[in-house]
Amino acid sequence: MLERLDVTLDLGEVIAVEPSRSMRSQRPPDRVPAIDAVAERLPLDDDAVDAAMATVTVHQWADGEAGLRELRRVARDTVVVLTFDGDALDRFWLADYAPELIAAERRRYPAVERICALLGGATVQSVPIPIDCRDGFTEAFYARPEAFLDPSVRSSQSAWSFVAEEVVERTVARLADDLASGEWDRRFGHLRSQPTFAGSLRLIVADSG
Repeated sequence: MLERLDVTLDLGEVIAVEPSRSMRSQRPPDRVPAIDAVAERLPLDDDAVDAAMATVTVHQWADGEAGLRELRRVARDTVVVLTFDGDALDRFWLADYAPELIAAERRRYPAVERICALLGGATVQSVPIPIDCRDGFTEAFYARPEAFLDPSVRSSQSAWSFVAEEVVERTVARLADDLASGEWDRRFGHLRSQPTFAGSLRLIVADSG
């Protein structure tokens, strides 16, 4: 996901879980096939895997607490969760343009402290977002505000579906005006060349012991 993270991992055997038929069909042929299952009911025995990982997904689960307990149940050792801290969402400049969107997102994200508790204790790290991040979540475009004027970009971000269309239209219109007038650059232009952005992305790591 984050192209600037220079990490080499020997993952060994990987078991992928994906409940969406559409997403399963889009998996590259060089990846292992994904099991049709949900996080809340993983089809694995207790301590079945060395480690379990959930990346930018816990806010999508029907029962987040059940899903996190399942991760802890099936993992012999480490559980890793990449998620967003709802309390830090307003660090992103988009909060000035679409506070309703930020409020909707904040309601969706489980509290970091609660995630740690459900995993039996964990460490939390802020993950800096690189300027050339290729993922499509909102903060990935911190230096590319023009992207939010593109309907295809917004449609790939679930956050926009949780606010009224009039909010979307008002946000896009104001942002377009501020980009055209130079107001956005007067306020946030330094971000266009800022190598990373410390926003709400968090890496939560819980070990078995």
